[in-house]
Amino acid sequence: MASPDARPRPGARPRNVHTLLKARLPARLFQILRQAGTTGDRQQTPVYAVGGFVRDLLLNTPTGDVDLVVEGRGIRFAKTFAQHHKARVTAHERFGTATVTFADGHRLDIATARTERYARPAALPTVTPGTIGDDLARRDFTINALAVRLNPARFGDLVDVLGGERDLRGKTIRVLHERSFIEDPTRAFRAIRFEQRLGFRLSRDTARLLREAARRRVVRRLSPSRLSDAVIHVLSERDPGAILAGLADFDLLHDIHPRLRWSPAAARLLKDAGRVLARHTRIHPDRPVQPWVVYGMAVMSTLPRPAVNAVLARLPFPRRQAHLILQAMHTRDRLLPALAQRRRVVPLETIRLLRTLPDETLIFLRAAVPSATGKRRLSALLAAAQRATPVLTGHDLRAMGLTPGPLYTRILNRLWDARLKGAVTTETGERRLVARLTRPS
Repeated sequence: MASPDARPRPGARPRNVHTLLKARLPARLFQILRQAGTTGDRQQTPVYAVGGFVRDLLLNTPTGDVDLVVEGRGIRFAKTFAQHHKARVTAHERFGTATVTFADGHRLDIATARTERYARPAALPTVTPGTIGDDLARRDFTINALAVRLNPARFGDLVDVLGGERDLRGKTIRVLHERSFIEDPTRAFRAIRFEQRLGFRLSRDTARLLREAARRRVVRRLSPSRLSDAVIHVLSERDPGAILAGLADFDLLHDIHPRLRWSPAAARLLKDAGRVLARHTRIHPDRPVQPWVVYGMAVMSTLPRPAVNAVLARLPFPRRQAHLILQAMHTRDRLLPALAQRRRVVPLETIRLLRTLPDETLIFLRAAVPSATGKRRLSALLAAAQRATPVLTGHDLRAMGLTPGPLYTRILNRLWDARLKGAVTTETGERRLVARLTRPS
């Protein structure tokens, strides 16, 4: 679908971005790319940095891990490169890919240049070795179909045969061919993600093809694992609410579950969740959470319980995260009525419940409580639970000669209850209580 003027003119010299690489990359990463090109020359193999790395370089936005493509044997290149630079290599023989990890944390994902053929819509492709042109032509959008040559004699040469740089300047998301969304429906999710993340717009043809694919319900053909991965990527974005709204515009949420809708209430909840997440990160940098799980809780809370169960059955999220989401729905149903009641005394069981909840659930609850009064009461209860935390820990119990096991949990819970009720207020009081609890009867 690229316009004819996107193709290089015969004899035209490619743009060189050596200066951008040196100016915009950390010195260590720049040096790694130079070394990769040198290794390519030793193996008489063209080596390229590709995809999102090049896109972000041209946009001057923070760059994550680097993807390299080798016109040759990618795994052989990776092993040689890793050996020369005392790095660790993890090879995936089936896919012809490898990951090189350096001691300082930098990573290179290395693949063999390849072509792809789809036997049927939504199936995983059959891949065969190819050229860098083949490799770029198999990608999702023009802005991701960019490469930079790394071999020393041509270091920094930009490879752009499909108009990617033009579309970066025009802030446009454009698929590469008519069947793009049919062959790989996950591109529907990626199109909206890039549109919202970058502040771009879909080209007219791309929007038309996406609507046509949505009408054909191609997303429903995805395997559960691929659909689950696509949803997790959406929820992992900085502003998943905007992406979910975009998916709703194309009626793609319906393919996750017929009851899933986008609404002003859902938009407010996602925004509130984002604000609470940001505050948690500022206040507790030592307690990292998974934002996608919090946003997943928020999205699921817009559904009736049977629909939540159906979505979690359809999407094979990691077991722990799926459990957290389901647990959050149960906790919300127990907690919100208690917070809405006018009585001053909150049952001890409610405060005990809050004490046991993981941070993701607490963040969700802070966002999900509908009224300002309820939010204040929840904050007060969480503060009370925090104040009741015992001074003594499992390490202290062990130092007191107690054998680790279920006894620790029982003792710490009793200490917490005593603190909450005011029966114990000092470490000395806690130690006396432990002595009474462990005294032989």
